[in-house]
Amino acid sequence: MVGPASEWTVKRDFQIGFLKDHGLQPSDRLADIGCGTLRGGIPVIAYLDEGCYHGFEVRADALEEARRELADNHLEHKRPVLTQSDDLGSLHLDDRFDVIWAFSVFVHLSDDVLDGVLDFVARQLAPDGVMYANVKTGDPSDGKWQGFPVVSRSLEAYREAGERHGLTVTEMGTLESLGHPPGFGSQQEMLRLAHAS
Repeated sequence: MVGPASEWTVKRDFQIGFLKDHGLQPSDRLADIGCGTLRGGIPVIAYLDEGCYHGFEVRADALEEARRELADNHLEHKRPVLTQSDDLGSLHLDDRFDVIWAFSVFVHLSDDVLDGVLDFVARQLAPDGVMYANVKTGDPSDGKWQGFPVVSRSLEAYREAGERHGLTVTEMGTLESLGHPPGFGSQQEMLRLAHAS
């Protein structure tokens, strides 16, 4: 449900390592967009304080597996919230998040779905919060993965999309330059999004 089994550990370890390296604190409230089966979420939930993790996923079957993963890892006491949503743009929460994380998600979003996600981010990100998302740049792709598109966009397209929602988009470098092992999509770019000052 989340890509090749051979990449599982590499992707899991990179996610928690990146977030901690970039200042994630146990008390931070984190939204994980496209949390899937909690491949990356399990170590994040274990690290965060009780009630600080909120995962969002479009696929109900992936969330069912995520709940099994929670039980298998004895993490229900952390009270993570897992929400199935087909349209984040229409979701309005009382919560504001210090960190919003979208790993291997933007590469599967059509333009209209990306616009809804950025609308959600603009509303739900704390005033001094930050979002991280990896993206595919370069030649456009028209492939599919489990019914989702595989999308490449220019960095300028992401900057323009962010600006429409009052968000600044900063390129941080390739995943490999940020500690991801070579291969496994390591040449994708990591973006940092924050409210425009």
